[in-house]
Amino acid sequence: MRIDVVTIFPELVEPFLRVSIVGNACEAGLLEAVVHDLRDWTEDRHRTVDDAPYGGGPGMVMMPGPLVAAIEALAGPKGAERNAEVVLLSPQGERLDQNGLSRLAALDHLVLACGRYEGVDQRAIELAVDAELSIGDYVLSGGEVPALAVIEGVARLLPGVLGNPESLVSESFSAGLLEGPQYTRPPVFGGLEVPEVLRSGNHAAVEEWRARRAHESTRCRRPDLLAARGEEES
Repeated sequence: MRIDVVTIFPELVEPFLRVSIVGNACEAGLLEAVVHDLRDWTEDRHRTVDDAPYGGGPGMVMMPGPLVAAIEALAGPKGAERNAEVVLLSPQGERLDQNGLSRLAALDHLVLACGRYEGVDQRAIELAVDAELSIGDYVLSGGEVPALAVIEGVARLLPGVLGNPESLVSESFSAGLLEGPQYTRPPVFGGLEVPEVLRSGNHAAVEEWRARRAHESTRCRRPDLLAARGEEES
């Protein structure tokens, strides 16, 4: 899979691509991630990417010209013949979830456009963007941090990236539930013991305990997830 990132701050993104799961995926050739400086598509000597908003108001707005040029250079013009999906990271976008990450991970080519300032000229969105995604109901200074979240979320779903792919099955949200509590050595810490069932060697009992605790955790913290599964919240 290839992911292209368009940003005015490539130095925020590039180090992330060299470490941990994402770095391992790139090194193994399972993921190709490339960062592009949006200013490379500007046409003035100041490499301008923003201007004052029509109608007045605070802040600046990203101009459509450089962004559309960058996206079309990487993904082609918007339409049926485009060779990638172009996603703008934006607080106005659809909220990303695990199902959304799974859909993105199935793509061959993804282009992530990082907004900045007060937003992006709407014409750039209409002319060049396929989808807008948000990582939560809050506002950040730009799309770089959300882009990193998308890259890591997608990378760990690619075949061969995780050492134990079975971990994807039991972790939070994969089955519509939060994951239950986890424990490791020592068996007693701070006066608190690891539950006896986890030390019993009875795999069936362990799985039953984990399933029960996952439901309990979800019912307490995210009852909306149970409702989405068609289960009672109480």
